[in-house]
Amino acid sequence: MNPLIIRDALVRFLQEDIGNGDVTSDAIFSPQQIGRAQFIAKQPFLTAGIATFAADVFRVVNPAITVESLPDGQRVASGDIVLTAHGPVLDMLKAERVALNLAQRLSGIATLTADFVEQIALLPVKIVDTRKTTPGLRVFEKYAVRIGGGHNHRFNLSDGILIKDNHIAAAGSISRAVRQVRNNAPHTIRIEVEAETLTQVSECLECEIDAILLDNMDSDTLHKAVSLNQGKLLLEASGGISLENVREVAETGINIISIGALTHSATARDISMRIA
Repeated sequence: MNPLIIRDALVRFLQEDIGNGDVTSDAIFSPQQIGRAQFIAKQPFLTAGIATFAADVFRVVNPAITVESLPDGQRVASGDIVLTAHGPVLDMLKAERVALNLAQRLSGIATLTADFVEQIALLPVKIVDTRKTTPGLRVFEKYAVRIGGGHNHRFNLSDGILIKDNHIAAAGSISRAVRQVRNNAPHTIRIEVEAETLTQVSECLECEIDAILLDNMDSDTLHKAVSLNQGKLLLEASGGISLENVREVAETGINIISIGALTHSATARDISMRIA
């Protein structure tokens, strides 16, 4: 990740939260008062964004703050200390909320991703995220997916061609949409097409594309799509996938499972900050 982009984002987050100053803390503490702050896990989770972004928040507020933390990607139990900062109390309190928000949110995403990855253990399938991320947090949330053992789909619309239902409806057919892409898009970009039915899968196989997104298909239909494909194109399953059925989906023979819930529905982990 580009450190300049990350720092700029952290500065924006801090500006949003601090505003014109922390009037509460400024009224209580002097700039010279030194203390120690600890992040304490209140439940088990997989750490993400703590050793990286949360620690950096403290350093952005005041480079003199020293921070020690557990590495990202580590399992912790309730009561574990995951980060310790030492420096001016005023500055650590200014960093508190942004650092905690990132640590809690990203650890939740990493933990949920790891749960999905565990369900498909030993199968040749990748768990990937989607663009269903929190505006402004995409680079952070997709990082957390990787910490959890998942993989990243497109970061933005320029990363690859994915012809979806609305493109097909507006173009008139899959073949017409693909033909327009072939005529106008760079030859270096892979082409993926969304298919909702086996008829559309068959149409995709007659086009010059690289992958098919099998949208909201049950396991029986996925098996049939895999059979139709005969290993020709990369197959991605998406829609209606949960921890309860992800193994069944993976066993159909598809290559990729994309799950929007990794980022849009992950529950933030419970972490508190205590100053001593």
